Amino acid sequence: QVQLVESGGGLVQAGGSLRLSCAASGRTASMGWFRQAPGKEREFVAANSWSGGIIYAAYYADSVKGRFTISRDNAKNTVYLQMNSLKPEDTAVYYCAAGSSTMELRSHPPYWGQGTQVTVSS
Repeated sequence: QVQLVESGGGLVQAGGSLRLSCAASGRTASMGWFRQAPGKEREFVAANSWSGGIIYAAYYADSVKGRFTISRDNAKNTVYLQMNSLKPEDTAVYYCAAGSSTMELRSHPPYWGQGTQVTVSS
């Protein structure tokens, strides 16, 4: 069982930046982020996968490409989401997720964090 703990959410003005962190209690091959806005379904945001300590793939939703960057610190089992040029439509609860592969993570991730609120004011 892998436990995920997110941090770093908050309130920011449009155009600002935030960095989310997600610390895992164990190693998983793929970690990433989803978000859920009020009244909407949870959606994929970003994920990366690695092997042998090397990140070999990163994936982004079209809506965040060029603005968000996912990264990982292997020594800390922690994944980060750097969010720049934030827009009001980025407002959501952001959830960290983990799985044994990117395919699993994007379809049915077995591990979820508790979520952290990101609010972008206009």
